[in-house]
Amino acid sequence: MDLLPYDGFAFYCGRVFDVPDSQRWLGRLLTGVEWKNDEVVMFGKRIVTKRKTAWHGDKDYLYTYSSIGRRALVWTDELRELKGWVEEASGFTYNSCLLNLYHDGAEGMSWHSDDEKELEPEGAIASVSFGAERRFQFKHKRTGEVVEVMLEAGSLLVMGGVCQEHWWHALPKTKKVREPRVNLTFRTIVG
Repeated sequence: MDLLPYDGFAFYCGRVFDVPDSQRWLGRLLTGVEWKNDEVVMFGKRIVTKRKTAWHGDKDYLYTYSSIGRRALVWTDELRELKGWVEEASGFTYNSCLLNLYHDGAEGMSWHSDDEKELEPEGAIASVSFGAERRFQFKHKRTGEVVEVMLEAGSLLVMGGVCQEHWWHALPKTKKVREPRVNLTFRTIVG
């Protein structure tokens, strides 16, 4: 189902991993990934977030967002397996993955677009969620129209076309969620 009425696409496939598989993947990712606190630059100050991230790819790609550059680590066996599965399910190929660990609902992501210069223009980004169910929103940059979806554990969302040019997206904070969520965003770096 395409969530966006115009200006790009965001196909929500719903739960593509059943509950037991989703729980297994969550456990494997929580313990098998080299998680680090993310860093961002806001108003000229370097801030270390509670949210943790990891960056993996086919090569040691440099990826810069929030004014901080990151070098990709090699794929783990688990990530390579998930990459193959996501490529088959989405119909797109990817050469990198940004992973996010949200410990609970107190951690989220404000409005942003994945429009960094290193990313393939109009390329697809496949987002897989394990763990806590979370609300995810899109907001059109010109009209302000908001589209919302609940990302289930084990679900797949594929964004692409001119989506990043015209829509922001966000993971709002909530006090209702007390469990962790791991999100993998498979993407393509160019150059």
